[in-house]
Amino acid sequence: MLNFNGEIFDKENFKLPYNNRAFYYGDALFETLKFKNNTVFFSEDHYFRLMASMRMLRMEIPLYFSFEFFESEILKTLNANKLTEARIRFQVFRKEGGYYLPKTNDIHFLIEVSNLQVTKKETYELDVFKDFYVYSGLLSNLKTTNRIINVVASIFADENHLDDCILLNEKKRVVETTKANIFLVKGTEIRTPCLTEGCIKGIMRKKVIEEIQRIGMYQLIETEISPFEIQKADAVFVTNSIIGIQPVKKYRKKIFNTAIIDIITEDFEIDF
Repeated sequence: MLNFNGEIFDKENFKLPYNNRAFYYGDALFETLKFKNNTVFFSEDHYFRLMASMRMLRMEIPLYFSFEFFESEILKTLNANKLTEARIRFQVFRKEGGYYLPKTNDIHFLIEVSNLQVTKKETYELDVFKDFYVYSGLLSNLKTTNRIINVVASIFADENHLDDCILLNEKKRVVETTKANIFLVKGTEIRTPCLTEGCIKGIMRKKVIEEIQRIGMYQLIETEISPFEIQKADAVFVTNSIIGIQPVKKYRKKIFNTAIIDIITEDFEIDF
């Protein structure tokens, strides 16, 4: 079952207009949330990121679109699907009409839920994807439906028997992986690409940064990162809202000590 603008539809019978702007122009945003133990994880953070992103893209935010509305529509969709654990996709897109210039800035919203599948691997392996680049700048921080680089890079990872691969920006610096933000540990420093490098403004990224700063045992640095720094790191981990924190075991010929990640995260107060 799907939730389209607050109304529940059967998936098999639901149809979007052929000229919807998400399909035509990628004129859409989405949030991926996790539901487990009767909790929609970090729902308030996801809501405020979505609102900020809609403002940046000059979408009209309806007056009724409060946090309470956002959360209640998610729960309505979960109940309709009778799921106790789920992956949630909350998407907004501008209503039909116009070419690049839309006829309206009003929005539709669509909520999909599916069974939650989270598998953390002990031998998580990465390499760099070099065919195309993410462009640095704040527009790349948004979770738009224009993810073609992530798609092509994911195919590259699959063809090369990798679990994921690292995306670079036009300056050939590390941005993120195809599906997660990335952190490098070296001594007492933990480094992650700054937002101006073009990485997604991840919710789990935000939570991990807050926890590292709260604990105070490591210095968190948001900065520019060269791919060469990855091989010099003591440990590497990636984060997103579904898997939480995933240690990286191998990057090219470098084998990392994943036990370091357990030490860093043992005092974290966030659930994932």
